Amino acid sequence: MLFNGLHSKSGGGLTYLKNMLALFAADREVDVHLCIHRDQQGDLPRETKGITIHYLDIPQGFWRLQIAEQIEVPKLARRIGADATFSPANYGPLAAPNSVILLRNALSVAFVERRPVKLAYWALVYLGTFLSMIAAQRVITVSEYARGAASGGLIGLFSSRMSVVPHGVSGIFSPPRKGARRDRFVLAVADIYVQKNLKNLIRAVARLTASHPDIVLKIAGRAVDLDYFAELKRIVAVENLGGKVEFLGGVSPEILADLYRRCGVFVFPSTVETFGNPLVEAMASGAPIASSNTAAMPEIVGDAAVFFDPGKVDDMASAIDRLLNDDELRRDLGRKAVERAKGFSWAKTAKSTLAVIKEAATPQ
Repeated sequence: MLFNGLHSKSGGGLTYLKNMLALFAADREVDVHLCIHRDQQGDLPRETKGITIHYLDIPQGFWRLQIAEQIEVPKLARRIGADATFSPANYGPLAAPNSVILLRNALSVAFVERRPVKLAYWALVYLGTFLSMIAAQRVITVSEYARGAASGGLIGLFSSRMSVVPHGVSGIFSPPRKGARRDRFVLAVADIYVQKNLKNLIRAVARLTASHPDIVLKIAGRAVDLDYFAELKRIVAVENLGGKVEFLGGVSPEILADLYRRCGVFVFPSTVETFGNPLVEAMASGAPIASSNTAAMPEIVGDAAVFFDPGKVDDMASAIDRLLNDDELRRDLGRKAVERAKGFSWAKTAKSTLAVIKEAATPQ
């Protein structure tokens, strides 16, 4: 099989790629080839046992990459005799043999976005996804919510080809040692995009400064959408939250695991998510969770969170306040979170994903 990693450059996409590769290679029935851009070499181990890596020297830039991918990936797949091509980024090369597509990104971001250029981008992602699904033998979604969302409109024509395979969680994320006390800071983990709803989270924290004068919000994630990041910093200034909101940027897995273990409350305020990797990481770390009640979040976190309406700042503030004020509730949710996280593993994800890919490689 050929694993198309051209779009797995950062965030959840890169996490997925790293976790899947070794597990795929462990299956002796599968000969795994990975294609990535030459500029991605530093993101992966130089040698991955059982994996043949192909570095494609193709142009960078959104449009040039899309065009080159449609030509070079099918060409490589046929040259190596791949029985199936796996693309984990919503869309992939239309002419690749026995294509399998993973729907990771929430197409409904288009309903949250208001900026014309960004709307045009998501319209193109939708088109690319639709065309890729026409060409695909099988389609994988990461949650029942994502499958349901994709089953509407034209994309719904392909619902019979869909399988649900949730993501896993790394073993680096674990609860604090017994007896360890958590700090009081509030943690959010998200690259900075509009759908992460960090504006409302910052405003919710502003509502809590009177009752919790020591409150601090730490946001771990890369500033990808710079215009939106500028808006967040403006809100921090307007709300007089200097020293109360810390933008940590991208952090290492080790630092992230420590933040999960130490936070007083983990908040997941997103309006649109197909899965939410940070939710599972926080659960595995035993963090007390306040979560948005929309999209895939209730499906993923179950009864291990206090929920709020992400569109209502006061509702979000109330959920955070409830956790900060109730030690027993925090402990109870932390215990439930650890138990629920045991149902997610990358080994299970890899096994189920490979089963779908093998089916695609031998179409009926």
